[in-house]
Amino acid sequence: MTSTPDAASPVPAADALTPAPGSEWWRTAVIYQIYPRSFADSDGDGLGDLPGITSRLGALADLGVDAIWLSPFMVSPQKDAGYDVADYCDVDPLFGTLADFDAMLERAHGLDIRVIVDLVPNHSSDQHVWFQEALRSAPGSRERARYIFRDGRGENGELPPNNWESVFGGPMWDRVTEPDGTPGQWYLHIFDSSQPDFDWTNPEVREEFRRILRFWLDRGVDGFRVDVAHGLIKKDGLPDYTPADDADSMGGEEQDVPYWGQPGVHDVYRDWHLVLEEYPGHRALCAEAWLPTPDKTALWVRPDEMHQAFNFPYAMTEWDAAALRTVITDSLRAFPAVGAPATWVLSNHDVIRHASRLALTAPSPQGEGIGPDSVAQPIPELGLRRARAATTVMLALPGSAYLYQGEELGLPEAIDIPDDARQDPTWFRTNHEKYGRDGCRVPIPWEAGAPAYGFNQTGLAWLPQPATWADYARDVQEGDARSTLELYKHLLAERRAHELATAPLAWLDEYPDDVLAFQVGTITVIANAGPAPVELPTGRILVASEPFEGRELPADTAVWLTTD
Repeated sequence: MTSTPDAASPVPAADALTPAPGSEWWRTAVIYQIYPRSFADSDGDGLGDLPGITSRLGALADLGVDAIWLSPFMVSPQKDAGYDVADYCDVDPLFGTLADFDAMLERAHGLDIRVIVDLVPNHSSDQHVWFQEALRSAPGSRERARYIFRDGRGENGELPPNNWESVFGGPMWDRVTEPDGTPGQWYLHIFDSSQPDFDWTNPEVREEFRRILRFWLDRGVDGFRVDVAHGLIKKDGLPDYTPADDADSMGGEEQDVPYWGQPGVHDVYRDWHLVLEEYPGHRALCAEAWLPTPDKTALWVRPDEMHQAFNFPYAMTEWDAAALRTVITDSLRAFPAVGAPATWVLSNHDVIRHASRLALTAPSPQGEGIGPDSVAQPIPELGLRRARAATTVMLALPGSAYLYQGEELGLPEAIDIPDDARQDPTWFRTNHEKYGRDGCRVPIPWEAGAPAYGFNQTGLAWLPQPATWADYARDVQEGDARSTLELYKHLLAERRAHELATAPLAWLDEYPDDVLAFQVGTITVIANAGPAPVELPTGRILVASEPFEGRELPADTAVWLTTD
């Protein structure tokens, strides 16, 4: 049902020998997310690609990251930027070929950079051969049993099976026309109607994904980031459910949601864990699981399940010292309690970039995005200042951390994207009421004076780049000690040199409530989230998120201090 591998020899994983237990690379790694269509474009068509990634890997080695995570590059009609997969075992021609993937993997491993690929198991594209077979088959057939098809309610089945609403807006059900032309069953899609959900109670679905895992593991990948990892299993009977008005659309609330975080999903990842253990070295599974607390998130990373889970409660915490202390404390209790590292993140391809999100004029509308008419608008200079301070805190914390492409340049959310250029399904399914995620997905700038700011050599870009992108270009920031790029390089180098990822953390209580202060290993970290300057203790300033004079730490600034 999917493509066969080409003749290229598989590239061995970056750690071919199994390290000692407890020293697995993923416990301490800084992992850089690449959104392939917006990273680097080698052929000038306006879409980033795998050869483009390969050509820029040296810059990531220079930055100091340990691994990269690639958002989807598999065959897809691109209704949802590749998260609608039509063939899980081949590269979409937009991004290149399997040979291009192998070349990229070999180059990354040559630079001691591991490679994690995105896997989308909750749903496929409606163009996937399985779903096309289901449409041609009868109700109750083997082909339909791979997806969630149900008869409708009402006298003639004219009403959807329940009242669920899609994350992207509108009903979570679409009705099909049967092969004989009559109105037929309905199929479930948590997201867009072009993304039908698999039925994970079906053993055939489970076996197919074991095959897909082995396909990429055989090529040498070091792990998988699992999309919507908490959504595979739906509650028995598919009961009606109406979320609260302020509920997080991806499930980050306390309420039991019948299509998020159901207990049966853990059996899937116990099975996948065994598949990864068939391979030498330590391959990693990282869960995108939007859950309300670190304790609930930690259930995904128990010893026989996944290895990492994005810490979304931390990512969504405001720039507030007390709130940050609470979520850090909870995380450093919950994750180690099940033998897993805490995994920190501030930005990704689904959220407003933290250089904008941390200084909005109204609460952050998670899942909706922001645009020119949004109530919440960023305060640019304050946002960047807070983002630099927040990153300075995050990269001092024990465990693993994820960076999103462009955050090392201080990129803000792109607000003024023309309506006719927007592409996120949320924009269309909500009749242009919610802007969606395009603002964090704009192609990133490499050279200020080049076409498309160095994204390619033709000037084309699938989303328009703001005119201010030249100010953020990598070549402008390179070597400038005050730049965000050089701050990230400094933080990553000192994080490694002082082994902060494995150091114990102890809170320092002698500071005001709006100051976050802790000792991690030999480093003292102090972040001033309040309005008034704070006197620093003795010690040499190793890293500062902003330049300043004297021993008073300004507002919205963080430092690392050392006595060595």
